[in-house]
Formats: sequence, C-alpha cells, structure tokens
Amino acid sequence: MGRLDNKVAIVTGGAQGQGAGIARAYVAEGARVVVADVAKEAGQALQDELTADFGPGLVHFVHHDVSDAASWATLVEDTGTRFGPVGILANNAGILRFGAIESMPAEEVELLWRVNQLGCFLGMQAVVPTMKANGGGSIINASSVEGLAGMASCTAYAATKWAIRGMTKCAAMELGPQQIRVNSVHPGMIDTPMTRVHGGDVAMEFGASKVPLGRVGHPEDIAPVYVFLGSDESSYINGAEIAVDGGVTSTHAFGG
Repeated sequence: MGRLDNKVAIVTGGAQGQGAGIARAYVAEGARVVVADVAKEAGQALQDELTADFGPGLVHFVHHDVSDAASWATLVEDTGTRFGPVGILANNAGILRFGAIESMPAEEVELLWRVNQLGCFLGMQAVVPTMKANGGGSIINASSVEGLAGMASCTAYAATKWAIRGMTKCAAMELGPQQIRVNSVHPGMIDTPMTRVHGGDVAMEFGASKVPLGRVGHPEDIAPVYVFLGSDESSYINGAEIAVDGGVTSTHAFGG
C-alpha cells in the first residue's frame, strides 16, 4: 500500500478489462486516478465501485476519445484542476481486429491506427508539458506480444503495436533528459471483454495451450507491472519493453 501516494494518474481505456485492473491497483496504492474511456456506463460504474471501496475524491471518470487531440487537451487540463498535475499516464486504450491482408477493409486498418497508434502518440504529446513543468513523470504505453513477434491475420493490429514499441524507444530518448520515463508493456493473451469477443471460452482454451505456464492471463496479472512502472521504484527504467505473457515470447509468438 502507498506505493503511488501523492501521484496523479490518467488511465485510458480504463473502464473495463486491463484498464479497469490498472485503475483499481492505482487507487489501492494511493494514487488519484482519472479513468478515461468511451464506454460511459462501464466507466461510471467503475467510478462508483472505487468510490464505495476507497472513499470519495480519489477517482473520476471522463468520457474521452484518444484519437482526438482536443479531447486530450481538455482531459489533461481538467485532471490538473481536479487532482493536480499528471505524473503517470497509462496509455492503455486499444482495440483488436483480425483480418487477412487480402480482404481486410482499409477502414478497419485506419481505425486500428487511429485508436492504437495515434491515440498513444497524442497521449504522450498531451502530458509532456505538465510533466516537464513538474519535474518529470512516467508514461506507460500498452503494446502487445504482437509488438514483439508476428501472428497470421494480425498484420494491421501488429503494425500498431510495433509502432507503439518504436515510439516508446524514441520518446524515452527524447524525454529522458526531462526526467520523463517512457516504457512499454507487452501483454500476452489476457482474459478481457476485448479478447473474449473473438472466440470466448474456445479462444481462451486455445490461448492457454500455447502458454508455458498453461493459462491465459488476467487483468490482475498486468496491473502490478503498471504500478511498478508508475512508482519511484522504477526510477532508473526507461525505454524498456516488458512482456507479461506467461513465457510465450521466450521462443515465439502465438502464431509461431
């Protein structure tokens, strides 16, 4: 407890799945958290849940489109007014789409790019001024094991996750002198609504069969990494890529 005391965090895609797990862990460790998501009902429900568990004034839900620069500017400004300067950005929002190269519509490819890659970039861009003005901060970008290795029918999605991995490295070099650390997290197959929509229990069972630990992950497996990277315990970690995948990428990805 208390590993994030006095810190202010934004968690995008925070209403459910991995994002909700991160938000719960952040509040439990003492952070004040803005949950940003397009899912209004789930976001409000999470705010109500965490307020009931931890008390008022620690978490606030904001409807937010990560692909909209103006929405980012408003989000960071409002967070500063409500809780104080942003010290942690969990750039977690993302969507998953599968599609063969020869048949995937360009509109689907562009949607993946706008949410996953552009959204991540705009988030970094939005928090840099306040982090610089307040002595630094921690940006944690959600990539994937598909940002480390390949998988069939995943070209468009993987392109965004490789891009996030690359942007993280560059941002770490650029922002490090301002004491802004930028790292990427690479989850494997995690049991969330985003993954379950692509096959349900059958997909989870298939995923588990590919993992050395013999099971798929859960949001509770991801959140502690975000806590560590947001805390002062990771003060010398910058530009890292951390796989949280049960060992899948120790040899290859799911498609290997």
